[in-house]
Amino acid sequence: MPAIGRLICTVDLDPAARQALRDAAGGACCDFLDARDRGALHAALADAEVAYLAHDLDLRGVVAPALRWIHLDHAGLERSARPELFARGIRLSGAAGRSAPALAEHALHFMLALAYDVRRALLDQLLHRWRPRHPDRRRALHGQTLGLVGLGHTGRALAPLAKALGMRVIAYRRRVAPAPPGVDQVFAADEGAPLHLLLRESDFVVLAATLSDATHHMIDEAALAAIRPGAFLINVARGGLVDERALVRALRSRHLGGAALDTFAVEPLPKTSPLWRLPNVLITPHQTPPLPDKRARALAIACDNLARYREGRPLINELTAADAYSR
Repeated sequence: MPAIGRLICTVDLDPAARQALRDAAGGACCDFLDARDRGALHAALADAEVAYLAHDLDLRGVVAPALRWIHLDHAGLERSARPELFARGIRLSGAAGRSAPALAEHALHFMLALAYDVRRALLDQLLHRWRPRHPDRRRALHGQTLGLVGLGHTGRALAPLAKALGMRVIAYRRRVAPAPPGVDQVFAADEGAPLHLLLRESDFVVLAATLSDATHHMIDEAALAAIRPGAFLINVARGGLVDERALVRALRSRHLGGAALDTFAVEPLPKTSPLWRLPNVLITPHQTPPLPDKRARALAIACDNLARYREGRPLINELTAADAYSR
């Protein structure tokens, strides 16, 4: 396998992890930099072929003539997936999947919290108020339909969990592919299937898609109107997938039964956002409890991709110009 010219890394790795990265790079020159030192990073990019980075990189104004590939140590690459990056022929990949089991748990926790009206129960407990009836007739998850928007790592991890609880699981994805375990039916954009087919059949809609120009505000006024009345919307992906103004209107009208949101268009969520005050909304601050082996999982993805890069094979989690985000 050919060696890599020069690799720079701003990810905080212990000595053993650094050696694993060197081994995967085939003995290439590996420079480990402080992620906070932007000047050193920009200087190193002048002759680096591969960059393994802790944070997104804005390449505008950066001289990097030898740079061929950026691998980011996180998921959600929209801040780096600029059209100009792909125009320069630079490849881009990330660590999507390192937290997929935890994100799937987070989505399931949201589903259960909405189904059992946990917000109301906690308030009643605080006020010492005994109200055994559910005024809006919420139902257990068993027998209901989960609609997954996106079948990446998180969607594929969530489907079997929902299936184990007796749910019907349907999904919407960009490309035609066989249904993964736990998914009963798949709608594919490549086949011309509109998202509304999934929305009108789902009791719970979980957003697990990547954010790009194609998916920005995919949950807009029309999509929200298509959702089954009383259904719940859950977002554990990216805030830009949702038109928040339209979401607030749908929640206030009670067309939506409620929403559970871990991510927002602006973060931290401004204190003036009406989402804070809506009684049918659950909010978490874009923070899922980490897996105990999260760092090892991320390093394994990076090392696997280094081998793939050297062998000329497709990279894991690689984005293309179709995934660009210009907003």
